[in-house]
Amino acid sequence: MTPQEYLLVLFCLIDDELQGLGLGRLRARGPQPALSDAEVITIELAGEALGRDADRDLVRFFRRYHTAEFPALARVHRATFARQAANLWRVKHLLQRRLAQKLARGDPVWLADSLPVHACQFARATFCRRFRGQADYGYDHLIKRTFYGFRLHPRTTREGVVLAYELAPARAADAAVLAELAPPEGSTGIADRGYGGAPLRQQMAEAGVRLLAPPRRKKDDKPGDRRRAAALASVRYRVETANGQLAGRYNVKRTWARDLWHLCHRVVRKVLSHTALAWLCFHARLPPLSFDRLIGGD
Repeated sequence: MTPQEYLLVLFCLIDDELQGLGLGRLRARGPQPALSDAEVITIELAGEALGRDADRDLVRFFRRYHTAEFPALARVHRATFARQAANLWRVKHLLQRRLAQKLARGDPVWLADSLPVHACQFARATFCRRFRGQADYGYDHLIKRTFYGFRLHPRTTREGVVLAYELAPARAADAAVLAELAPPEGSTGIADRGYGGAPLRQQMAEAGVRLLAPPRRKKDDKPGDRRRAAALASVRYRVETANGQLAGRYNVKRTWARDLWHLCHRVVRKVLSHTALAWLCFHARLPPLSFDRLIGGD
């Protein structure tokens, strides 16, 4: 798929889904912006998929290479574009949820995991004024060191499409956040040892949800638990693939923002871009997470 074809298909998807939401007029007064909301969201999502998540770099790139597709962008100041994009965060959240539910196709099985979102360089954590009272210290198992920030907790389908997500302080345990991901009654969740405590399984069971996870500590494994854990891991790896894409292609671990509101907006558009690409992969008859086969690398 060429970049022009990709942008056209993505714009048509966003425009159709915006109309499907039936939100009506989003602005109570004033003239309509030079760029339509569908154009702004398309630029954001396409830029995120290409690894261009900074607003300055995003606008510069599309002005240089895609003015034919978005001619009004040349007349819009970068700050105006960023303001319009940020004000659409709620719309993007609704779009992501709508697309994810379509891709889930009623599958009752879901996967859960988490990944770190750094608030700043660790050396600056003691005097960083951003997110004071909101961020916290946690442990990044990939780099095997402490970090300061948050953890993103996604709940995905078996194919790795994000169904729900929460941004929580890094110290918050995975098990403590799971209920906030609102797993539906009658569903079955598969997770790692971080979700393996008996109290959490009981809490989920009372909500009508079956949770499958190995015991929290390996020393508590009973005969057959290792084999069962391996079987669960053979299904659960898709959520780790999705986390790897969010951390790699979408750079979610290094999502710098000046406050929590802007950080949440940036996370929303990264997750929406990931879901939109999964939708395009599905309709191109590709596995949902085959992004490189759809649009190539950076």
